[in-house]
Amino acid sequence: MLHSLWAFVKRHRVKVLYTGALVGGVYLLGKYAQKKIRDLQEREAAEYIAQARRQYHFESNQRTCNMTVLSMLPNLREAIMQQLNSESLTSLLKNRPANKLEIWEDLRIISFSRSIVAVYSTCMLVVLLRVQLNIIGGYIYLDNAAVGKNGTTPLAPPDVQQQYLSSIEHLLGDGLNELITVVKKAVQNVIGSLSLKQSVSLQELEKYLGEIREQVEHPCNSSESVIIANKSPLCWYLIPDEEATLTSQASGLTEKDLTTLRILNETRDMLESTDFSTVLNSCLNRGFSRLLDNMAEFFKPMEEAMTQNGKINSLSDAKLPLAKIIPIINGQIHSTCSETPSHFVQDLLLMDQVKDFAANIYEAFSSPQQLAMRIQ
Repeated sequence: MLHSLWAFVKRHRVKVLYTGALVGGVYLLGKYAQKKIRDLQEREAAEYIAQARRQYHFESNQRTCNMTVLSMLPNLREAIMQQLNSESLTSLLKNRPANKLEIWEDLRIISFSRSIVAVYSTCMLVVLLRVQLNIIGGYIYLDNAAVGKNGTTPLAPPDVQQQYLSSIEHLLGDGLNELITVVKKAVQNVIGSLSLKQSVSLQELEKYLGEIREQVEHPCNSSESVIIANKSPLCWYLIPDEEATLTSQASGLTEKDLTTLRILNETRDMLESTDFSTVLNSCLNRGFSRLLDNMAEFFKPMEEAMTQNGKINSLSDAKLPLAKIIPIINGQIHSTCSETPSHFVQDLLLMDQVKDFAANIYEAFSSPQQLAMRIQ
């Protein structure tokens, strides 16, 4: 039987060789395909785990942003109230001084200014911290992912993180002082000539706030401009000109300083972008809308009283004397800069535009590919 089988093989050796090669090739191809599929599955699993880890880190970073905003609001409120101290003026008024009218005039400017400054600075704080913490958060993610790899230099070591994040003090210091100066000037221009006895409706109040915002946000239309080299008019209040400060040290710049300077410049580019201006403007619109909503609550009793007399039919017709509006708007800073989550702060933190903007920043700064493009 073996002889017959051997004879068959000899007669059909070409076919047998071809069949053997085909079978062997199919077997090897199957093994190769299995290996490729296994490698692909492992790569997809690794990518999924990395993406899940990055998503978890991002969400944790956003919670940190929210808590940081709330923790800084008391300091911001204190700084504003110290610079725009209406309490000392109200104490003077209780003693019926001879210059009562003059004190009321000062109180009018300070009361409006501090609530407007509170809206601006709170919105700026929310968006600026979103930018800073997502930039540094992206670098921290990359540093954590590179742990254990030889020859890797941290992108944002702890001392750089501390130096970089300390730049937020500018908003609570020099930036806030300049903002107060600009806002007070705009308030004086818009409502400085109004009589304290003049009745003002909610719609008129909204118009005045709009005019004040126009002068603050577009200073090129006024006699005083804070625009330098085509920067955003609100950008100077947010971040110091750290480049000039560090460069002045000349040869004294350390590696830490250079790394911090690079991240600050990246932040400055972000703050001067169209996307940032759009998000900040949306926050300001929401913030001033919430301020008016809070003010509207004090017009409602007047509306109800006048409606009973058949004089008006809507809140828009209700009016209050400017002298009565002053203490109302003076107290709005406590809800605007509240460390306990208020409607005002919650509105800002939960805005979809703020969330999307934060996600885009984190994506850009936690991606190795994006990092390589920035370094080139």
